[in-house]
Amino acid sequence: MFNDSEGEIMQNNMKLEFDSRSCNEGFARVAVAAFMTQLNPTLEEVADVKTAVSEAVTNAIIHGYEGRTETIVIRCRIEGEVLTVEVEDKGKGIADVKLAMEPLFTTKAECDRAGMGFSFMEAFMDSLEVHSAPGQGTLVRMTKRILRPTADGPSGYQRQKTEADRHSTWGGSEALSREKGSEKTEEMIRMKEGGRTKEGKIEEIYRKE
Repeated sequence: MFNDSEGEIMQNNMKLEFDSRSCNEGFARVAVAAFMTQLNPTLEEVADVKTAVSEAVTNAIIHGYEGRTETIVIRCRIEGEVLTVEVEDKGKGIADVKLAMEPLFTTKAECDRAGMGFSFMEAFMDSLEVHSAPGQGTLVRMTKRILRPTADGPSGYQRQKTEADRHSTWGGSEALSREKGSEKTEEMIRMKEGGRTKEGKIEEIYRKE
């Protein structure tokens, strides 16, 4: 468990607001990566979070605001070993969250890597929640636990994978929360844990569709 100098469980918060411009996507992921460095993550853990943040921000720009310049908000929280990242927009929202989270489902077929954003977020993070409603915007919440080995093995935490999706509500909206539960995501995780590069993983996902 990560503690501060006084022995308390470490907690820290950060909030960013920026325009929904594609040039700000890189800024957002670097800012989140800088914030998480206090957890002393590995380079792979940093890369995982940066990829997930990039996908969430890109979704907000392309799908949430459909190219309009509005505001995207990122909130980050560290509590102990866990990093929580929220990416929120006030755009058009999602009518069917479960369908939108299916691999390769997209309403923007002309876009590069269309339909894989949520799958990447699930694969690179430990949990993913999507809260959305038409006309109200979308909130994506992701968590990542930064593990550090001890004499007894990992720091008391083993990743738990659920076999079913968990549904909840957010402001009367449809919401979906998954912890690496889908078959496609599980395959992405196995490739990741097998030491493959992210580029190789992405290529194999497309070959299997």
